[in-house]
Amino acid sequence: MKIILSVSSKIPIYEQIKIQIKRQIVQGELKADTPLPSIRMLAKELGIGIITAKRAYDDLCAEGITYSIAGKGVFVANSDDKNMLQASLGELEEMLRSAAIYAKQHGITDSQALELFKKIMEE
Repeated sequence: MKIILSVSSKIPIYEQIKIQIKRQIVQGELKADTPLPSIRMLAKELGIGIITAKRAYDDLCAEGITYSIAGKGVFVANSDDKNMLQASLGELEEMLRSAAIYAKQHGITDSQALELFKKIMEE
């Protein structure tokens, strides 16, 4: 499992971890029942706090993307594409909500924001 963090990103570290794990599941890099690194190992490898790693794993478990077995670890759940899509759409909605607030605070019009979004989606 490969995770690359951006400290300059406005997206919290735990969210970056979740996004990248979900992406690896969707792309088939992480299969159902694959064990994820322990929370301590993930924290050490990424140079982050254990609480941050735990938050990412806890959120993934709460969303049904992973499951936890006490004393054994966290594993990729056997989720279908529909569940993954719903989880991804929920995250995208949160990010777009933040972007909309930013746009309003900085005087960016709806049409300017939509045009920028379309441009980014075409890249």
